[in-house]
Amino acid sequence: MIKMNFHKKLPSFELRIDLTLDNRILAIVGPSGAGKTTLLQCVAGLKKPTGGEIKIGDKVVFSSEQRICVPARQRRIGYVFQDYALFPHMTVEQNILYGKQKKERSAERKLAANDILETLKIGHLKSRYPMEISGGEKQRVALARALMTEPELMLLDEPLSALDQNTRDKLQQELLKVQNQWRIPFILVTHDMREAEILGDQIIKIDQGKMEVMKKLQETVI
Repeated sequence: MIKMNFHKKLPSFELRIDLTLDNRILAIVGPSGAGKTTLLQCVAGLKKPTGGEIKIGDKVVFSSEQRICVPARQRRIGYVFQDYALFPHMTVEQNILYGKQKKERSAERKLAANDILETLKIGHLKSRYPMEISGGEKQRVALARALMTEPELMLLDEPLSALDQNTRDKLQQELLKVQNQWRIPFILVTHDMREAEILGDQIIKIDQGKMEVMKKLQETVI
């Protein structure tokens, strides 16, 4: 579970967020420059909020009152970017292994990497380089690398926006399967309301830093 109650002063407005999310998917929509990516960066530790608190699981990663600001590298957060951010000189397998802790033994790392490669249906690509694979395949590799960190939270910043509709439809279903398998919170930024409705258990809109709940998180019925 993640709890966010923070504010961040920006040049033209102040971003204010008050949210709680369990192990499901939060979709964030809104116009460009509204504060969506800033929200992700504050949660990831890439930007420091002006004030408030962010808690992931039972760990406070930011608190202005307690003067806590855990560095990004210690937050166990997977981050998938729109432009993939793959290393062009590394193979698919090497890119994925880059996300794993270096202290782990090589055999253990390769075993885990193979599991994730097969889950995302890219095992046959492990010896190829990023320039040799498609956009959809690159996005699967980026997701696999993020999962190799064994994250407690996954952040996805418009990960499918550069893909054609057919590939987007397939990857939307892959994301749902991966989230269901890993059972960790996913926070997804998208400009596509249809995509938000497909993927989001909860949907919020951010505009000029103000948050509006568009779809509430429903309680799980057992």
